[in-house]
Amino acid sequence: MILKNQEKKENNRLAFTVESDNAEFEQAIKKAYQKNKGQISIPGFRRGKAPLAIIEGMYGREVFYQDALDELAQPAFDKGVEEGKINFIGMPSILSADVSAERTAVFAFDVELYPEVELGQYKGLEVEKVPVVVTDEEVDREIEAVRKRNARKISVEDRPAQKGDTANIDYEGFLDAEKTNPFDGGKGENHDLELGSGSFVPGFEDQVIGMSIGEEKDINITFPENYAEDLAGKDVVFHVKVNGITYPELPELDDDFAQDVSEFDTFDEYKASIRKNAEERRAEQAKAAFRNAAVEKACENLKADLPETMVRAHVESIIRNFARNYGMDDPKMQIETLASKMGIDEEAMKTAIRPNAERETKVELLVNAIIDAEKIEGTEDEINAYIEKISGQVGASADEIKKYFGMDYITDEFRKEKAIDIIADSAVAVEPAPAAEAPAESAEEKAEEAEK
Repeated sequence: MILKNQEKKENNRLAFTVESDNAEFEQAIKKAYQKNKGQISIPGFRRGKAPLAIIEGMYGREVFYQDALDELAQPAFDKGVEEGKINFIGMPSILSADVSAERTAVFAFDVELYPEVELGQYKGLEVEKVPVVVTDEEVDREIEAVRKRNARKISVEDRPAQKGDTANIDYEGFLDAEKTNPFDGGKGENHDLELGSGSFVPGFEDQVIGMSIGEEKDINITFPENYAEDLAGKDVVFHVKVNGITYPELPELDDDFAQDVSEFDTFDEYKASIRKNAEERRAEQAKAAFRNAAVEKACENLKADLPETMVRAHVESIIRNFARNYGMDDPKMQIETLASKMGIDEEAMKTAIRPNAERETKVELLVNAIIDAEKIEGTEDEINAYIEKISGQVGASADEIKKYFGMDYITDEFRKEKAIDIIADSAVAVEPAPAAEAPAESAEEKAEEAEK
């Protein structure tokens, strides 16, 4: 086979032609004959025993052409890509497949080319360093959350429900004041509702406040306009009964509390551990933020047209990953159908998903360009160490990681991480620029403000 010609087209596409020689085509014809002869009946011959020449004489020389072309299409494409050093993306298409008068196969292919990428500066970038600060208020909030989780529920008998209580209620919602038309999903029994949590429809909890145990009443509610389509903006009535009321009794913040919720003997030790853990988390977050900011700066210095094929692939990946969080991971489902089921409308696509997909595409182009520029390969020891690191993170053995992902994918991911390491490790941390001060007010402005 030989690459005949290449023609650059619009939208960064390339058409190229590959032609087999006669011997290759004749060999493909013989394969097609062997594959199909058992299905052909010729008078005077047992099924499957008629010679090729006899079959061609009866049905024409073209009888096995299509099968032969199918046999040669992939090798022809691979030959053209290899010989022309064609770096393509997406799915190729066959423009034509013909047989010449000399009985050679002639294929015309069309592909989208990988874009030309111009790397700007990606080493030694100045990146603002995110300060690692944990305030006393943050530590206190975290301890208070633990304190609430360990609160005792005290039953109320002698007063109505108030904000902060948990009311155990039965409820049923209706679309009419006569309460003859209940709506789906509007009924519950023995439901614990923390009053003031905002977990129910706006206005519901406020009307439960003040109710006593055993009391029943109707609550009028208007659903928000952005609620579920069948209830959005509608006036409904909930019939509510209070079965019980409890309030949380918070434990004292002392050494006993520390011993109950941790391995520490004193509250001071426990509080110090909360601060230390928070600082470690914040340091990891700052490291990730610094790394991401370095990559963003390197992307800003990159010059490349973003191929629509790559952007669309990232759009689909984002939507499928999002859907997978909700148990919708059918790979056969069309992406448009999946987006509709997830409530992803045109506005969400335009303002969120598409920009993220374009950013991921640019990062992909950047990383691949650095891999080429730095000639990143990865030794066997480096790849094995990378696999061990991943296995520790996901709780699977190295062999399971290899079997699940495959060595090609693992090696590719290792190279990408090394490329990003080059960006981040060479970046120079700088202090954030001070916030601009507001201009001082003049005496006249101060006097006007005082008068107002």
